[in-house]
Amino acid sequence: MESSKNSTFRKLLVWQKSMALVTLIYSEVMVFPPDELYALTSQIKRSATSIPSNIAEGYGREGKKDYLRFLNIALSSLFELQTQLEIAYNLKFLKQDNFNKLYNDSREIERMLSSFIRKIKN
Repeated sequence: MESSKNSTFRKLLVWQKSMALVTLIYSEVMVFPPDELYALTSQIKRSATSIPSNIAEGYGREGKKDYLRFLNIALSSLFELQTQLEIAYNLKFLKQDNFNKLYNDSREIERMLSSFIRKIKN
């Protein structure tokens, strides 16, 4: 979906914000219990990483249909992340302030990504 030689997925605000969220996620899960390393911690990191990764991968694909498929995968990963954050909060792995920050950031990305998907469809 590249429109010019100077165009790059790195210029997309939704990609930039999702990259910032991944960075926050990685710092937050460092304090999770060690026995969660291969369970919830790993799942949270994978779903968070999947968001900007799929935005970038879709950007490099040929055609609108393929791009939309990857943007929808990114959105699905975001919903998965939101669920996992709720679980981590319920288990008291995340403090309320930290959960609120992560969740609010994820909701902003959700709105941006949903709007971007609608824009690409039209």
